[in-house]
Amino acid sequence: MLQLTYIRDNKEDVLKRLAIKNFKDAETIINSVIELDNNRKMAQRQADDTKAEANSLAKQIGEMMKAGKKEEAEALKAKTAELKLNEKKFDESLKHIEEDIHKLLVTVPNLPNLNVPVGKTPEDNEVVNEHGAIPKLHDKAVPHWDLTSKYDLIDFELGVKLTGAGFPVYKGRGARLQRALINYFLDKATGAGYNEVQPPILVNSDSGYGTGQLPDKEGQMYHCEVDDLYLIPTAEVPITNMYRDVILKDTDLPVKNCGYTPCFRREAGSYGKDVRGLNRLHQFDKVEIVQITHPEKSYDTLEAMREFVSSLLQELELPYRTLKLCGGDMSFASALTYDLEVWSAAQGRWLEVSSVSNFETFQTNRLKCRFKGPDGKTQLAHSLNGSALALPRIVASLLENNQTPEGIRIPKVLVPYTGFDMIS
Repeated sequence: MLQLTYIRDNKEDVLKRLAIKNFKDAETIINSVIELDNNRKMAQRQADDTKAEANSLAKQIGEMMKAGKKEEAEALKAKTAELKLNEKKFDESLKHIEEDIHKLLVTVPNLPNLNVPVGKTPEDNEVVNEHGAIPKLHDKAVPHWDLTSKYDLIDFELGVKLTGAGFPVYKGRGARLQRALINYFLDKATGAGYNEVQPPILVNSDSGYGTGQLPDKEGQMYHCEVDDLYLIPTAEVPITNMYRDVILKDTDLPVKNCGYTPCFRREAGSYGKDVRGLNRLHQFDKVEIVQITHPEKSYDTLEAMREFVSSLLQELELPYRTLKLCGGDMSFASALTYDLEVWSAAQGRWLEVSSVSNFETFQTNRLKCRFKGPDGKTQLAHSLNGSALALPRIVASLLENNQTPEGIRIPKVLVPYTGFDMIS
């Protein structure tokens, strides 16, 4: 959530940057927020003045009672009662105004960093780099959904029987490959200084609000209505919310956590060839890295996180490219996002496997996640996260890119985790 003081002091900059995100009605909403804030200040002054007058009269009443001037004191008591009534009205008005401001603020996305490319669609994203050679497959190469059936690795139809489309069942060496990737990703993250946590996969609405899923994306999350809990779309939600209402010391920063969780997304509106096989699931596994950092260091941290994810793809021997997302393709909460995509040889296209984002103070303002500096003053920290990595499209690319007439080759870095170097 944007800070109200920043909006007031930098209105033109706010509108300019919201235009990069193609946010509709930005001027109307920002003007309404500023007008409501003016009303809030007026109501606050009225409430404070009324309270001060009432306190002053109460002091006079006490002095009159001591002096035996009961009649004059009673007259002032009537006026005090009227002031108390007015004070209550001003307080109620102030509460309603603050609620109206909050309702508007939560509809406003984060401001994009000045380096975010202008654009509306994924085609406008900026290609930062490409790494690795595109593999050339043998003549009988097939997409991963055929490979998983041929080698009995994943049963999509059984998942439909048990739950529905988008909930696959991993079997045999397919399940072992999943577990191997999870352990590999966690080992690499902890080796890079991240503290492993195993958070809940159900969160309350406060947690969804804290990281920006609510009220923006409630339609994309599975909601357990009886208990009013949400299945997490990513480990980012519970891990970042560990620091809700927390004041850290500047010496605590950066805070680095990683965690493996299953993730759940309704993916409402998704259809077509892009959802086939492992391309788009309702339930999938992912290892997430999350950092809470000093504001002055967050963009250096973002680059370091991007390099870390890149190193994983290099070790897995997967060709990949890095994109800097344009304003129209960024998430609601992000200030700057890099997407990393791997090449799917049998499908002949790029598949997103990671997003690495800096949210600046957008999440921490909602979370009230702050740190105290050497001077004793508190300020909002910056939050960042990244997929390191999401498994489905990694598995799809590993299977497709490494298929041979004899079977599917396992990258060397994974062999100690899988216990086999070939699926045949």
